[in-house]
Amino acid sequence: MQDYNSLSEKQKAILRVIEEWIVQRGYPPTIRDIGNAVGISSTSVVNYNLNKLVEAGFVERSRTVSRGIRLSAKLMKEMPVRLSYADEVVRVPLLGRIVAGEPLPVLGDDFDHYDEDALLSVPSYLIGGVDPSQVYALKVSGYSMIDAMINDGDTVILRRQETARNGEMVAVWLPESGETTLKRFYDEGNRVRLQPANPTMQPIYVDKDKVQIQGKVLAVIRRLAS
Repeated sequence: MQDYNSLSEKQKAILRVIEEWIVQRGYPPTIRDIGNAVGISSTSVVNYNLNKLVEAGFVERSRTVSRGIRLSAKLMKEMPVRLSYADEVVRVPLLGRIVAGEPLPVLGDDFDHYDEDALLSVPSYLIGGVDPSQVYALKVSGYSMIDAMINDGDTVILRRQETARNGEMVAVWLPESGETTLKRFYDEGNRVRLQPANPTMQPIYVDKDKVQIQGKVLAVIRRLAS
């Protein structure tokens, strides 16, 4: 990977935009989103700089999905400072595992009981000003959210809440089966659609009164390649 300081100011700005989108929204920007954020009207110019960042080892791209942009694992592992962010950290409980695929029994319906030693240190900017006492983390198992840039072994940071808007990524507790899962939430009247971000997988449909939202995803911490 090239030296970060060898990048142009435009390329550094693009890196910051990609990280900000993933942190604040839970998914990466499109080429047009990047152009709007950094003041580049030409999508071809944005695309050129993204390709340069790929060549330099800072970004990975998939041509098969509309938001197939992510920061490389190598970047996350080797950069001494995560772009322009401060190093202040908060401690949040790592409560267990959540499945990004078919539901699997992993958690009870009471998130107040956890191993006090299982605390994860995360940069404070990841929670965006949310009260740390209302934040927790779960390790991801499975690949159903891969197009949302969430892979097996990654960690999701969530805010405790019991409601969600359509399209938000949430941890959902299914009390009838004693299972929990990570999906995008869609209210369809009498039922809820839990939508994976993987075109090879089918959504899960559940009666609305049989779904309990346990938290909304604030950020994703990628598992570093070994």
